[in-house]
Amino acid sequence: MEVVCRIADMHRRAEELRIHGKKIALVPTMGYLHNGHVSLMQIARDHADVVIVSLFVNPLQFGPHEDYARYPRDWDRDIAIMNSAGVDMVFAPSVEEMYPNGFQTTVTVSRLTKTLCGLSRPGHFEGVTTVVAKLFLCTKPHVAVFGEKDFQQLVVIRRMVHDLGFDIQIIPAPIVRESDGLAMSSRNTYLNPAERQAARCLSQSLFAAQKLFEEGQRNAATLIECARARIEAEPLARIDYIKICDATTLDEVTTITRDAVMPLAVYIGKARLIDNVVLRLP
Repeated sequence: MEVVCRIADMHRRAEELRIHGKKIALVPTMGYLHNGHVSLMQIARDHADVVIVSLFVNPLQFGPHEDYARYPRDWDRDIAIMNSAGVDMVFAPSVEEMYPNGFQTTVTVSRLTKTLCGLSRPGHFEGVTTVVAKLFLCTKPHVAVFGEKDFQQLVVIRRMVHDLGFDIQIIPAPIVRESDGLAMSSRNTYLNPAERQAARCLSQSLFAAQKLFEEGQRNAATLIECARARIEAEPLARIDYIKICDATTLDEVTTITRDAVMPLAVYIGKARLIDNVVLRLP
């Protein structure tokens, strides 16, 4: 597995691969990998000849009081996981390489980022779209794989790719869960044993609402109240938001008449966790 740390070298290697007719897939990550990330790599392998994983904890997407400094990092463990997953190349630039002195250019998707996590984390999505656009330019992929756990991020990236004319196919990957339903996340490492047990309320609330939906309930407020009641019964949980939105536009809906997504964000202790279910009409 090849490790590339400089943008100029990544440009050269990506161009060589394209000249030789290789199809490139990119899996952007911030490291501290888990089986959810591995599933993205496996999907990437199914769609390309060469799988590149980027490993970069992006400071632009963290607010001034968020967890950038303590975000979990383990280089040796990540390299071992990527080796086992058959990754061909790792792009691991430094912060100074990605954002050199005087850096002042950003990419903004305006409307889609003014809701959900965009309200709680001002500037977060501008950091995401800026770094992803730069990663696309560095690695020159034909396809890129993003997990559905960060559903708003997936929708925002799709919009950016469409609006800016990137010739890249965005492939969604299903949420990978622990055996008790908790969505896999690098931030799960923040949870102590009691908080880890409490965190099950996220998926339990979503699955309860999804069951109501599958039984025919289409009123968004009823589904949200079902989920809210389950989370509020957990003393260690504090709700940031629970919404039901159009799966394409992220506009909030009152009655589900087309495919929708039910995203939520909940604080368990100091950890802010997100999850969702997609509510697909028969």
